[in-house]
Amino acid sequence: MAYRDLNAFLDVLRQHGELKEITAEIDPELEISAMADRVVKRNGPALLFTNVKGHPGIPVLINTFGSKRRMELALETESLDAIAAEIAELIQPKIPATLMGKLQMLPKLSRLADLSPKTVRSGPCQEVVETEHPSLADLPIIKCWPKDGGRYITLPQVVTRHPTLGTRNVGMYRLQVFDERTLGLHWQRHKGSAHHYRVAEEIGQRLEVAVFLGPDPAVIYAGTAPLPDEIDEFMLAGFLRREPVDLVKCKTVDLEVPANAQIVLEGYAEPGERRVEGPFGDHQGYYSLPDQYPVFHLTAVTRRTNPIYPTIIVGPPPQEDGWLGKATERIFLPLIRTTLPEVVDMDLPIEGIFHNLAIVSIDKRYPGHAKKVMHAIWGLGQLMFTKVVIVVDKDVNVHDMREVVWRVGVSIDPRRDVILSEGPCDVLDFAAQFPDYSGKLGIDATTKWPEEGFTRGWPDILRMPDEVSQRVDELLGQLGL
Repeated sequence: MAYRDLNAFLDVLRQHGELKEITAEIDPELEISAMADRVVKRNGPALLFTNVKGHPGIPVLINTFGSKRRMELALETESLDAIAAEIAELIQPKIPATLMGKLQMLPKLSRLADLSPKTVRSGPCQEVVETEHPSLADLPIIKCWPKDGGRYITLPQVVTRHPTLGTRNVGMYRLQVFDERTLGLHWQRHKGSAHHYRVAEEIGQRLEVAVFLGPDPAVIYAGTAPLPDEIDEFMLAGFLRREPVDLVKCKTVDLEVPANAQIVLEGYAEPGERRVEGPFGDHQGYYSLPDQYPVFHLTAVTRRTNPIYPTIIVGPPPQEDGWLGKATERIFLPLIRTTLPEVVDMDLPIEGIFHNLAIVSIDKRYPGHAKKVMHAIWGLGQLMFTKVVIVVDKDVNVHDMREVVWRVGVSIDPRRDVILSEGPCDVLDFAAQFPDYSGKLGIDATTKWPEEGFTRGWPDILRMPDEVSQRVDELLGQLGL
């Protein structure tokens, strides 16, 4: 059964000792984020602040997804790789030979039959509706870092619709509070909502926008997932939660939001309107520079009678968003293999901040194979932002940094095995020579073949025989070593 809402997920976190409720008065300016930064780096629990200075009636939730265990609980799985295996089976099913076997597959296939979200007449997110004098002032919006340009809504899911095609996009974009009725929309140019806004500007049309906070955890995750434009994030959430997402119509804009959300902000962005957004302490661990971004104008606030305000901070890793990224790494690996079947495994280290470093192991089949994989990754969806790609042989554990660094150190000749390329980069990459465009580095740490010009003979790796290793393991166990 899917979580009914965020509240139900918090009940599960309590049962597992993964939630700490804090009743002392805490300031939403810097204190909440400073505490969350310390706790996540200690692999600590989710934090629920029930006495937020200036906002005693709305608790603040943070570090919700800040560990592997909580990410698994959020997606109701024993392992993120189990979800990946299920996706792999769905996209490349093993069709049984017998009729009975095919009939036994039907329940699995029926799961795909009704993943589309469905619209319902009402939901908890509209228990309280304010359209006459909507204001952001009542929300306990935090200031994350000292030099931030202001307070930021950091865990919003932003809904827009393509002005001409009608397709929907749900994305997670930071929102700077300018005043109680306007927000800065940090739409990076490569993202879906930014494209919708560009089309709206081209035709001189106002773009309607809805922002929802705190649906159930599968919906929160889906808003962070790097889906193609034509795939509905609510459909991915339906797959993950094993039930369609219930949506309600907004009150002042022609958009739909999850019925179980905690808080909803409705509004619009005018074509051609920009304001300075930033600086903001972002996930690179530095302040992103101020720049011109579109403006959100508030037309309504709807919410639960007793809402919870979810938030997150980003900054020097590890942070909570690292585990959202790890979920994407595991869940999307089968989809990557549909394009690159030679890929055995992939690791996007949390310290690499999603797009700065990718380590890929491959089943090498021909000369130059590693370089082919590098270029393919740079051309694959949001992996195009990857700054450094390291390719290793299939026997390397890409999640063991000791082994990876050792293999890279001993297996490369920089004159031969390092390539430079260039292409799009994340807008937050401050080291890039030009905004949104940077160099790329590929490192081929695979075994070199004679056909690749290596004629000296590649040495054998040092390994103990399996039977010796097993015997020694038994002896060490008996000795307590």
